[in-house]
Amino acid sequence: MKVLGISGSLRAGSYNSALLRAAEQRLGEGIRLEIHDLSGIPLYDAALDGEVKPEPVRALLEAIASSQALLFATPEYNYSIPGVLKNAIDWASRPAYASVLANKPAGILSASMSAVGGARAQAHLRDVLAATLTPVYPYPDQLLPMAQNAFDAQGILQDRGALERLDRYLRGFADWAIAHDR
Repeated sequence: MKVLGISGSLRAGSYNSALLRAAEQRLGEGIRLEIHDLSGIPLYDAALDGEVKPEPVRALLEAIASSQALLFATPEYNYSIPGVLKNAIDWASRPAYASVLANKPAGILSASMSAVGGARAQAHLRDVLAATLTPVYPYPDQLLPMAQNAFDAQGILQDRGALERLDRYLRGFADWAIAHDR
């Protein structure tokens, strides 16, 4: 099964991108995570949303279409998801109710330097994905608060508890996504 990983952060050294890389190493046998870079995607403009889309948008749509599931990792900006992530979802959500996102199973991770761990961003992302008919894994939120203490200087997830929680989440998510894809 191919899972497309999408980080809501463009920042070099992003804890959310690092969390996706950790997930990439820990997914079970037969499951491959491909991480997609959102940089270069222009702001959504309905005038550009025709037969010929901008190349970064076309690449995103093809990556989503060729995946069996999605795994988002989002930081929390001002109690919500980053604009870059919302923008990518806006592009991918067209045409409404028949987009590449419709019925594509998704999971949500978040890492944050705060004690909240991105919980509010996850709640908003669930709402946004509901509007696109994207089912979200109904497991308790996979949050990594105080992320700066969980990764080493190279961006490798080292915190034993965080690794155990991530493993549990990924096992459940993979089983759910496989069952949903049938």
